Amino acid sequence: MSGTQGQDTRQDAPGAGQPHLKPGDEAMAGTPGTGEDLCPDCSGTGIRGGQECPTCEGSGKITQGIGGG
Repeated sequence: MSGTQGQDTRQDAPGAGQPHLKPGDEAMAGTPGTGEDLCPDCSGTGIRGGQECPTCEGSGKITQGIGGG
């Protein structure tokens, strides 16, 4: 999967080339107070159960909130 600054820009999906939230993301990449982390469901491999991980859409990464407040 290709992307810019952690943003998924899949070419085979509807709206191809447009950043979008993956099911495991809490916010768009680059949102203040967020960071990139390994997908907890596939441990960063992008594969779960022999298929593309649905949580990270095969990227192995998610965007999540960091810090506290």
